[in-house]
Amino acid sequence: MKKEDNISPDFFKIPRWEEIPNIDLYLDQVVNFIDESLANCIIEEVNIKKEETTHKVITKTMINNYVKQGVVEPPIKKKYTKKHIAYLIIISILKQVYSINDIDNLIKLAIKTTSVDLAYNIFCEELEKTINLTFAQKDFSDTSTISKEKYILRNVAQTFASKLYVQKVFLKK
Repeated sequence: MKKEDNISPDFFKIPRWEEIPNIDLYLDQVVNFIDESLANCIIEEVNIKKEETTHKVITKTMINNYVKQGVVEPPIKKKYTKKHIAYLIIISILKQVYSINDIDNLIKLAIKTTSVDLAYNIFCEELEKTINLTFAQKDFSDTSTISKEKYILRNVAQTFASKLYVQKVFLKK
């Protein structure tokens, strides 16, 4: 059996807007929710010299830094809303292949013409679709003309999916 036969893209499921808690969460709760939601889809960093794997989805320090940098709005009375959590999920995924500044610009582009909840769900769907195609070793067969924003999103998703595929199939011990 080849390594590829053991890998299924079904492990990658991002919670949709409707699945993010409707109640505001404290920082520890946000970290736990994101860690549980994305545990199987984070690209692990392997340190060959120390023979160890690092698996940190997000930490309190990371969140505080994103707030300080202005990528995420400050919490309201130390609580994080659904919008905060959606932003942090996107950041947690994309920080593996893009800088925080690039992610901030991509989020701004996405919500320029649509609501946060719709943009978030579109991101989730496009990323999961791209990962499924990548792991099935297929390309997009959609030859219709798509908007510039959709094309950018597709390329962002493909960047992540390609790195995830290489890491899960070829670099995983």
